[in-house]
Amino acid sequence: MRKPELAAAIAERADLSKDKASQVLNVILDEITGSVSDGKDVSLIGFGTFTVRERAARTGKNPQTGESLTIPASKTVAFKPGKGLKDAVAK
Repeated sequence: MRKPELAAAIAERADLSKDKASQVLNVILDEITGSVSDGKDVSLIGFGTFTVRERAARTGKNPQTGESLTIPASKTVAFKPGKGLKDAVAK
């Protein structure tokens, strides 16, 4: 399912116009993005939690030359599914 399909499903289930549902979806995604980029966890009970994880610096290898190189430390987004989502997928 892509974003327009999700907005259409929200519109149908919540009795909203497709434009209004798309606006609501964009606001939700903007808030999640903003909170996670500020280093805050976003927990949606029953669905899951978005967190920021730190990756340590490490040594890698250039696949073309075989030369060793250092990959710098970075941050990434992680998602841990909640019990409700896990149960729904397991059915």
